[in-house]
Amino acid sequence: MRPDLKRFVASTSVVLLAGLAIIAAQATRPEAAMRSAAKALIAALSDQQRTTLRIPFDSDERMNWQFVPIARKGLPLKEMNEQQRKIAFDLLKTGLSASGYTKAETIRSLENVLRAQSGSATRDPELYFFSIFGDPDGASWGWRYEGHHLSQNWTIANGKASATTPAFFGANPAEVMDGPMKGTRALAAEDDLARAFLAALTDEQRNAAIVAEKAPTEIVTGNSRKANVLDPVGIVVSTLTSKQQELLMRLIEEHASSQPAALADQRLAKVKAEGWSNVRFAWMGSAVKGPGNGNYYRIQGKTFLIEYDNVQNQANHQHIVWRDFAGDFGVDVLAEHYALFPHTAAPYSGPLR
Repeated sequence: MRPDLKRFVASTSVVLLAGLAIIAAQATRPEAAMRSAAKALIAALSDQQRTTLRIPFDSDERMNWQFVPIARKGLPLKEMNEQQRKIAFDLLKTGLSASGYTKAETIRSLENVLRAQSGSATRDPELYFFSIFGDPDGASWGWRYEGHHLSQNWTIANGKASATTPAFFGANPAEVMDGPMKGTRALAAEDDLARAFLAALTDEQRNAAIVAEKAPTEIVTGNSRKANVLDPVGIVVSTLTSKQQELLMRLIEEHASSQPAALADQRLAKVKAEGWSNVRFAWMGSAVKGPGNGNYYRIQGKTFLIEYDNVQNQANHQHIVWRDFAGDFGVDVLAEHYALFPHTAAPYSGPLR
């Protein structure tokens, strides 16, 4: 083969391989999988179901997140057939890791425990709702999975998964004490790792970390649409030993790991980028585990907040949330995108079918 032809073939091969690599990377990005799964769900529904599922991206409803047992906007599992539910759960699996999906399904199954205890029809594992905000083929869109003790929100701006918060998990009971599900703990690691970290502190450090004898009865930020920075109390993480910092990072990673690896890494990169000097751990309530010994902790940095509360029902009822002070619902990235592309960034407000 002529030398110039060899060079041409070689260069063409490099370009082709690079192109294939880009295509493969795009295919494995979470937002690409989300878009494909969301479109598959839309296609699988009737016209009426699509109208129920789809909400304009600029709707006030997109930020109206809840974690109590009330009716939601969106399409509930109860109104889907078996095949449609499978497709809906395929979408959910694009937004959660395997462990996050297991947590979500375990939390949903606890509605059966609560129904057995209360006899209330509002305790229903089929009253979990999917909502798609805007057009999955558009530059900016979002989706939500929500029901009692679950509110998971994703925002895609400029074609990228830019926001995964607010992200709420809850469990009641935190530990099932009797019946067929006895011993089930949907959110065990978030409790156990925090206690392991607290136990690893010296007496002086523990005194700095425990800031109140009584825990609040609820996460402080509640279901606010914008989370405010809370009082900078607790122990500064930069004062910890490397071993203690490793224990705390394991706890933070547990909270982050409910998302797919790429999105979890995105969260953790922000935590690490701001440095330990800006991060504090605060504990409120009892350090003793057991009925009636309610506790609360939070991990707060410049950009993020993790809250954990277990006080209600004799300290057997967990609420956990991850908030992004600037980026919940993708507000920061969307604002930047709209400023750069004012003529193409109008939120979706087209047909609801």
